[in-house]
Amino acid sequence: MGSFGMLSRRALGTEVPVMTQIRELAAELTNPMSLAQGVVYWQPPQKALDKVKELVWDPAISSYGPDEGLPELRVALQKKLREENKLTKSAVMVTAGANQAFVNLVLALCDHGDSVVMFQPYYFNAYTAFQMTGVTNIIVGPRHPHTLYPDADWLERTLSDSKPTPKVVSLVNPGNPSGTNLPEPLLKRISDICKDAGCWLIIDNTYEYFMYDGSKHCCVEGDQVVNIFSFSKTYGMMGWRLGYIAYSENLDGFAAELLKIQDNIPICASIISQRLALHALEEGGGWVRERVKGLVKNREIVKEALEPLGKENVKGGEGAIYLWAKLPEEHRDDFKVVRWLAHRHGVVVVPGCACGSPGHVRVSFGGLKEEETREAAERLRKGLEELVHRGMVE
Repeated sequence: MGSFGMLSRRALGTEVPVMTQIRELAAELTNPMSLAQGVVYWQPPQKALDKVKELVWDPAISSYGPDEGLPELRVALQKKLREENKLTKSAVMVTAGANQAFVNLVLALCDHGDSVVMFQPYYFNAYTAFQMTGVTNIIVGPRHPHTLYPDADWLERTLSDSKPTPKVVSLVNPGNPSGTNLPEPLLKRISDICKDAGCWLIIDNTYEYFMYDGSKHCCVEGDQVVNIFSFSKTYGMMGWRLGYIAYSENLDGFAAELLKIQDNIPICASIISQRLALHALEEGGGWVRERVKGLVKNREIVKEALEPLGKENVKGGEGAIYLWAKLPEEHRDDFKVVRWLAHRHGVVVVPGCACGSPGHVRVSFGGLKEEETREAAERLRKGLEELVHRGMVE
């Protein structure tokens, strides 16, 4: 039995990270192409990289910094929040990525046994963050079958009828895995529902710049709202691990509790990553949007590859870097389909079961340049045509 009996129930009860399973699957292949992980193909701005190269010998880079983030970066982020996100009364904490920001918030806001609300399909890492911190009463609500918008009427009833009231409602906007952008009136209504119920609303805005077809991203602000942002996708800083939390400056004691958690996990986000972020902000959101424009073609290429499933079964794509597709009814074991696509056709996608929605797949169009996307999409199209007409032949 070894040490198995000595491991925590929290860890044992947490699902194996789906991206770990996907990486293991890809390692079994000779020449895999990935439409799985949520990454972008670009690197940080060249000017920003050149500036941090000059800093590596600075002793401050190798030292600890303030737990909440470098003062100059926090000032720059608050300026960005005011001007771009219309968040005028928000304080900031810098974290080692948006995922760490979310874990900080779960630890600060939730106790063992609390209930929380997510909407299906949900972001798998948010779900497992609740699991590993002992929040096992996860209420999963529905989305509109055509728009994939969260069902606000259901939320209002659930928060009213559940005793005690759920502690947190969690959203990603634009959506992961859905690629759905929430219109401002709906987001405000959800915020008001949470306020009336005395419930926290956590919104992950990782894909704030990833908008298409004239859609606009919006944020809401309030004492019950906490917003999360990330540099990973926007400025191509996945490996630099940098994100931040924006919370109401009116909350007494909130920052002090966050600092306890921050000091016991990373102490502070990497100093050189914070410096790179500061210089990336000098390039501004326009730098990001120019690169996002190039993803429109990728999206169309991947959407065409999904057509064998039926256009009515492909959703999302107005935001973020994802399309969400329903598999044929006879192939609801989506992980089996994912493994088959990988081994027979050399293309990797994410199974919907990881997002609480078996029988679906999440397909990312952000990680490859156009020509590579075409090759990966062609593999996917051939695989899906075979799946629909012949099944999972060997």
